[in-house]
Amino acid sequence: MGVVIIVAFNKKEETPDLALLRKSYEQDSRLWPAPFVDSGVHWVELGTLVSPPALSTLDSVERARQLLGKMLFFEPRLSATKQISCSSCHAPDLSWTDGRQIAIGHNHRVGKRNTMSLQNVWIQQELFWLGRVENSGKGALQPLVDPLEMNTPIEVALEHINAVSGYTPFIHRAFAKKTLDEESLGIALSSYIKSLASHRTRFDNFLDGRYRALSDEQVYGLHLFRTKARCINCHNGPFFTDFSYHNLGFSRFGTEKQDLGRYDVTGNPEDVGKFRTPSLRNAARTGPWFHDGSFQDLFLVVNMYNAGMPQPRPRKGQEESPLFPKQDPLLKPLNLTIEERNAIVRFLEAISSVPMSVKRPSLPELD
Repeated sequence: MGVVIIVAFNKKEETPDLALLRKSYEQDSRLWPAPFVDSGVHWVELGTLVSPPALSTLDSVERARQLLGKMLFFEPRLSATKQISCSSCHAPDLSWTDGRQIAIGHNHRVGKRNTMSLQNVWIQQELFWLGRVENSGKGALQPLVDPLEMNTPIEVALEHINAVSGYTPFIHRAFAKKTLDEESLGIALSSYIKSLASHRTRFDNFLDGRYRALSDEQVYGLHLFRTKARCINCHNGPFFTDFSYHNLGFSRFGTEKQDLGRYDVTGNPEDVGKFRTPSLRNAARTGPWFHDGSFQDLFLVVNMYNAGMPQPRPRKGQEESPLFPKQDPLLKPLNLTIEERNAIVRFLEAISSVPMSVKRPSLPELD
């Protein structure tokens, strides 16, 4: 345990004494300066990366399912055209995303939203920007059947895989049978996806007492993240997310690009324009950002939060619409200086790491 240190600020320049600020964070996180959290917000202090249980299991059956799931994840024969796989949109060297503004799927059809990363997805109870399916084997099959993604009827995907005898021993070890069915296909894919984890970061090392892992500017960014910038209201805990949904003001209500967000799942007018709070781990490596991939520069993302987001107002004829989206009240203009915005970007880089090195599996040849 350490001691509580009050942070001193230089009033003229509105910047803290960085030496004193560093001391206030180079101690047990329970003694850090109090965060700026709104009343009613359930939050958890930032913490070190937690590994998925799937990586520590010693169960031979589960390991066999993960191996089979990995092969199927990189298997283009799961698609109707036999040209695209799960890894087409979730590439390991791109931190399990695709680097595109909007996903491209079957026959180069343009999707609806930006591709979310699959790293650390095991901690999520629901999947996708809208939380439209549970994080299960059934949920893992959704991209296969989606016409904007792989556009493959499950029976066609199964026919393609079961026709390859080289898969038989892997299927038998995983499920004690010779061929896959819909349930076992979903289980195998889900088992692999839930094993995907990100690397530890400089921030994790800092929390473990290696205090030189963060620069003074990054410590300053950490402090702002928890205080003046108010990020911790939604991005908290070890995974930098509240596992909830918020309306940032990008639903483009009433336009050709309208996206009603979570309302499409729940039917609740209060959910119009709400999208998942993504984890900020590896945020510096998973752009473009937001559900529509509309921002290519991380500093511009911080600029938008600094401005309080778009704050859309009803146009003529929309004043009484029960579906006009209500922007989240947690969003407020922040009055961050350029120096402060830069420090936050540097901190986001400190919670990002190089992508996992993943060897693509050798796939069995067609008989």
